[in-house]
Amino acid sequence: MRPATVLGTAAATTMTALVGSVASRETDSRWYRKLRKPAFQPPAAVFPIVWTALYADIAVTSAAAIDELTERRDFGERRTYIAALTANLALNASWTWVFFRGGRLMSATAVAALLAVSSADLTRRTAVVVPAAGAALAPYAGWTGFATVLSARIAQLNR
Repeated sequence: MRPATVLGTAAATTMTALVGSVASRETDSRWYRKLRKPAFQPPAAVFPIVWTALYADIAVTSAAAIDELTERRDFGERRTYIAALTANLALNASWTWVFFRGGRLMSATAVAALLAVSSADLTRRTAVVVPAAGAALAPYAGWTGFATVLSARIAQLNR
């Protein structure tokens, strides 16, 4: 893996994490504490652990795919992959703003669903280029799918 590539994907995922964490500070707000939450919601301490691992995973697997596409000199697919990664990270960062800062539960569910579709697509794209990296990225798609179900249930419980 080229250091410049992994530094670039690490910077992008770190920025996503920082932007999202600013909005997620609202977990201490009165509004959030009053929300009804489903029994299957993990404890609050789980989220930063899972997201940190997933952001590291995204950075490494995406760098592997980008480097492989560069090595293959498939610059068109490389541009498409980077665009898909960028869109995914933008959706990722935006969910916390829609949910925590906006308090828009149905809209947050829609963003989560778009993120889940985008994450599955990014996983697929990665697997096509570097199968082992695609397998390593699969938990991200799974987690964002779970986040969609969780968001939808919170929205349902708090109509």
